[in-house]
Amino acid sequence: MSIFEIAMLLCFGFAWPFSIYKSYRSRSNSGKSVVFLYIVIAGYISGIMHKIIYNFDLVIILYAVNGLMVFIDILLYYRNKRLSDNMH
Repeated sequence: MSIFEIAMLLCFGFAWPFSIYKSYRSRSNSGKSVVFLYIVIAGYISGIMHKIIYNFDLVIILYAVNGLMVFIDILLYYRNKRLSDNMH
């Protein structure tokens, strides 16, 4: 278990709730990139796979929680896209 890996995941983890809140409240995708979100979730999935295959420890929980938050943000992206498309 690396303290630096934990610190990195915690820092990113604290940012996602703000992104989710903004997506939910604004009902807009302004400033969002779904491609970026997919790249980030692929990174978290890679981290989870690494933990499962090579170095299983409890840090996998941080990867999973962060990945879940990115997944929620992706769902909100598509909700907001649908809302925007219905307005036009």
